[in-house]
Amino acid sequence: MKLKLLSLLVPLCLASMGAQAATPPVTDRMIEGDASSTGDVLSWGIGQEGQRYSPLKTIHTGNVAKLLPVWSFSFGGEKQRGQESQPVIHNGKMFVTASYSRIFALDAKTGAKLWKYEHRLPDGIMPCCDVINRGAALYGNLVIFATLDAQLVALNQDTGEVEWKEKIDDYAAGYSASAAPLIAGGLLLTGVSGGEFGVVGRVEARDPKTGKMVWVRPVVEGHMGKKFDKDGNASDNGVSGTAGKTWPGDLWKTGGAATWLGGTYNKKTGLAYFGTGNPAPWNSHLRKGDNLYSTSTVAIDIKTGQIVWHYQNTPNDGWDYDGVNEFITYDDGAGNILGGKADRNGFFYVNDAKTGKLVNAFPFVKKITWASGIDLKTGRPNFTPDGRPGDPTAGADGKKGNVVFAAPSFLGGKNQMPMAYSPETKLFYVPANEWGMEIWNEPITYKKGAAYLGAGFTIKTLSDGPIGALRAIDPKTGKIVWEAPNNAPLWGGVLTTGGNLVFWGTPEGFLQAADAKTGKILWKFQTGSGVVAPPVTWSEGGEQFVAVASGWGGAVPLWGGDVAKKVNYLEQGGSVWVFKIPK
Repeated sequence: MKLKLLSLLVPLCLASMGAQAATPPVTDRMIEGDASSTGDVLSWGIGQEGQRYSPLKTIHTGNVAKLLPVWSFSFGGEKQRGQESQPVIHNGKMFVTASYSRIFALDAKTGAKLWKYEHRLPDGIMPCCDVINRGAALYGNLVIFATLDAQLVALNQDTGEVEWKEKIDDYAAGYSASAAPLIAGGLLLTGVSGGEFGVVGRVEARDPKTGKMVWVRPVVEGHMGKKFDKDGNASDNGVSGTAGKTWPGDLWKTGGAATWLGGTYNKKTGLAYFGTGNPAPWNSHLRKGDNLYSTSTVAIDIKTGQIVWHYQNTPNDGWDYDGVNEFITYDDGAGNILGGKADRNGFFYVNDAKTGKLVNAFPFVKKITWASGIDLKTGRPNFTPDGRPGDPTAGADGKKGNVVFAAPSFLGGKNQMPMAYSPETKLFYVPANEWGMEIWNEPITYKKGAAYLGAGFTIKTLSDGPIGALRAIDPKTGKIVWEAPNNAPLWGGVLTTGGNLVFWGTPEGFLQAADAKTGKILWKFQTGSGVVAPPVTWSEGGEQFVAVASGWGGAVPLWGGDVAKKVNYLEQGGSVWVFKIPK
């Protein structure tokens, strides 16, 4: 009797002393319902489909002007640089990654730091476009994120202790990782970065509880897929595409097509959608052919690891028009599941999410030089004569091909900054940029760990006016319903809500909100540094919160040429801000 009484009293005493209960686990069912649940944010994209839409409407067009900061947390140290992370929130905790492969656990209501993990990075890492990280995934009691030295790290949500760590690939060969992982069907799906170093792009599926591999699907034609048994033994899972069909010689062996932005998933189709990056090298005259599956959307059956369909946005890409931009699936209202993609190349594409069939394609930027349009019957671009940078072997000295002016620039009509889709307005909200580049080709040979471009470039402004614009786009008609111009290029993502609002940040430091139907800006707040990250929203205790990471950086100040000079007054930073309307 005394033992029984003691067993009852111990947990009561611990509770009275303030002992915290363990975080309830994040389940597959919770992740599948992330888009409609409002008390948390469990995935990159606020739902597996990546729509970045929340049904919350406590904050709406009538009261958003009352929004005020609740707290701000500094990532600290001298490691500012670009902050492209989307926070995830569960059980009152916010998990937010930061530059240089760091992750913080914060109290979502107060901003108090619960723990920090700082990954030890080797000296030889070779990230292409700043030392950023775009976010983490939640599963069970784990928070999982990728690192710049191409590893995956799973931490205990309550303590920050490492539960498992797995190597993706060799950072010395140019591999890195910065995308938020995707949880789909009980699997952890990740891609790789490093297309500028001649890596081989692929999608990997792992057991999120252990990090052990389930299957690997290369997205460069000619490479063998693999599947793994419970003991980790690998067996062949079929060649991607047809070896040698769209690649000349041995260039497919270092073909690029990095899957560096991560993916989305639609439970109804059972497919995960990953965009693939530029083929390597940039000099397209060395690799005549379409170069599958580079600059494409690939749809992968998560159960088998097989590519079910692909659509190539820029065949034989010669401008670094990575096709990694997110493929957002949605219901068109007529029983069809479609997917929208605002591509780096300046065109917006709508594909059937089950089959990949092209449904619509139209420009979402004002100046495109490389193609005059997309043939809706064949799905192929109508290339512009003389729009491709010249073959250096055709010149007198064989060292530099003809220079061409191309628009958009390789930084894209849209780059890493994710757009949003509202099932209420039926519009996509796209952070777009108007700029061009001078680009030329040079001879190049592959060397492990060295830049593998075979091209030179200079980013150019198109005018003295605004570079960026948030555009509300109708995917049925291709019409720009409204736009909100911005002087500096937009580099942060978008959030839309049931309160008829659209939130996005600017390099000038503002987080702002507009009427989703008209584009009228209703609220803005200066965060102290440029915003290059996507906002999120959630509710707790009957109140709606909005959060965003702030910290100028990314590719623009590194590679922006004339544009970088135009915005060199912008200051770096490293913090996360949370807002609500006071009671």
